[in-house]
Amino acid sequence: MVSLRFQTSRRQWLAQTAALAGAAALPAFPVRAAEARTLRIGYQKSSTLTLFLKSRGILEKALAPQQVAVSWHEFTSGLPLLEALNIGALDLSADVADAVPPFALAAGAKLTYYAIETPSPTAQAIVVRKDSPITSIAQLKGRKIGFAKGAGAHYLLLEALSQAGLSIRDIEPAYLNPADGRSAFENGAIAAWVVWDPFLAAVQRQSGARILVDGTRIAAYRRFYLAATSFAQQNPEVLQRVYDELQRAGEWVKKNPAAAAEWHAPVLGLDASIVAAANERRSYAVRPVDPESLSEQQRIADAFSGAQILPRRIAVQESPVWRPA
Repeated sequence: MVSLRFQTSRRQWLAQTAALAGAAALPAFPVRAAEARTLRIGYQKSSTLTLFLKSRGILEKALAPQQVAVSWHEFTSGLPLLEALNIGALDLSADVADAVPPFALAAGAKLTYYAIETPSPTAQAIVVRKDSPITSIAQLKGRKIGFAKGAGAHYLLLEALSQAGLSIRDIEPAYLNPADGRSAFENGAIAAWVVWDPFLAAVQRQSGARILVDGTRIAAYRRFYLAATSFAQQNPEVLQRVYDELQRAGEWVKKNPAAAAEWHAPVLGLDASIVAAANERRSYAVRPVDPESLSEQQRIADAFSGAQILPRRIAVQESPVWRPA
């Protein structure tokens, strides 16, 4: 059994534990139609479209006729988010990087794929400090590299090392959440950091970090939206409404880049220029889950099991897929 526990600071761990406890205490789906229900959604700072819906109260308004309220629960990364989904503390997950679901599935999670964002390969990268002598992936051999375990960054590193003739055993992994990774990177405790937007854009603009490689021709970096399978089976009408609103949010962000950056910046606590740079690299195109994206999920899962990072091979095609009407 794979543990989905994520290394984080004690304060973050306590905050997330409290969030889980609160979420688990909320009324679970389904209940009688006459009763109010609460849709519990987990998200990250990188969950731009879900943050947009949250900040504007869009889902609350859209689901009010169905007597569905919404509660929101923030996580530092995808693995603890899907753990919460797996244990019944959440109903829906906002987008997580493509490497995250295989870890959850390997732990026996009962998850349903319900949407994807199309590829954004340049929205994650391996970076080094601006004064670093490192100029190639091959030079990472024997070095300490920081990244979030099970994140898209983990897969990007795995594939970048493979293309350079190396494996994960040729480097010293440092499993770090984004906040701790940024600190370790700037303090010189790690030689390189593998990270995604908006953290990538922030460290580029604020610290002058230099991109060694991004995901181009290495990792497509689709982002997946998931639901607890029991919830998806019993509440397809709620999933349809969430899917529709996510699509509209993605279209708005891409059509209104300046306004999107101005809205998003205070939500993230970042300058609008940093948010604009991050948004430029993300597709934000919400689409149904298709065979190509599931095939890529299988390749990712096989890469992790082949590297003995996952203890067993999983069959992604056995996971249910919800499709919009």
